[in-house]
Amino acid sequence: MSIGTIPTSHLNGHGLTQKLKIAVVGAGYWGPNLARNLKASPDWELVAICDLDVERGLRLAETVGGVAVVESLDELLDTYNLDAVAVATPAHTHHGVVMTALRAGKHVLVEKPLADSRAKGLEMVEEAKSKGLVLMADHTYCFTPAVLKIQELVSTGALGDILYVDSVRINLGLVQPDVNVFWDLAPHDLSILDFVLPGGLHPTEISAHGADPLGTGRDCVGHLTFGLPNDAMVHIHVNWLSPTKIRQMIIGGSKRTLVWDDLNPQQRLSVYDRGVSLEQQPRSAADRKTSAISYRLGDTWSPALQEREPLGQVVAELAASIRNHTMPRTSGESGLRVLSVLEAVTQSLGTDGQSTIVAGNEVTLQVAR
Repeated sequence: MSIGTIPTSHLNGHGLTQKLKIAVVGAGYWGPNLARNLKASPDWELVAICDLDVERGLRLAETVGGVAVVESLDELLDTYNLDAVAVATPAHTHHGVVMTALRAGKHVLVEKPLADSRAKGLEMVEEAKSKGLVLMADHTYCFTPAVLKIQELVSTGALGDILYVDSVRINLGLVQPDVNVFWDLAPHDLSILDFVLPGGLHPTEISAHGADPLGTGRDCVGHLTFGLPNDAMVHIHVNWLSPTKIRQMIIGGSKRTLVWDDLNPQQRLSVYDRGVSLEQQPRSAADRKTSAISYRLGDTWSPALQEREPLGQVVAELAASIRNHTMPRTSGESGLRVLSVLEAVTQSLGTDGQSTIVAGNEVTLQVAR
């Protein structure tokens, strides 16, 4: 990184980069993870914790060196000179918190999903753009060594053309009070696909089927499908009711197939040089139908991965984007693409799984790689 790209406000008297100042808004489930990584980061000075539950905020503050605790967002923004805020509050509050921070001139990191509707997410993205501020979605999985390696293998063509993606994210999980299983679990898979697929996540239409066998009032089991170019298909299975926890994604390519098993630390990634091949490379669809098919039986290998905490990479990415005036790899636009699919899921569920057009695909938003 060139010093010349760093705003002078971020340099100390010796020309070295000063730490950026940040506060965490929300001390519940995810806030402590953000606070711990920000405290340990060489890029950030954690200034304060903001939470409506002051006692909870104080307990978190004690674990990160006794930083200040405030009850209201207005008090936080009025009292402290911050560069950014990290938002870890319920999804239905994201729009109000993020818009307030952006209007105060603060960069924002916000946990998934970006908002609870596409319209609110779009307003957030446009506000950040109009003010020249960084709005970053905390799609933490995209910063894991495994997903970074997957993105590399896809982008370099090691897998060939993508033929299908099959993702399973199931466990015996907590039934959420305000969202169904799609909105709870599928953002992980959708954000990963947005990160690794060439050009990002741009399905034109999707189909979703859900079930509520417990009578909770929200789907606890779900299946989502949508197409990719060249008649490829994506299938995502999410489930709160499974006694077995599975976190697996298979990406089948014309050259190789990749299997990611996130619960196998000894071999998270496996690449199979096995698959189905056409004996010739037919020029037309009609030729393909008459071409002979053969089976390719090659080697299997597992890429070496350097284990590190992905959230540490998230906060480093946020700092780099602010200093270099660049779009983060999981930008607000990325979060908006995920929201567009989730809203289409909701519409499809309401029509018993009929295909639903995904909003926003008339405009292509590029992902910063």
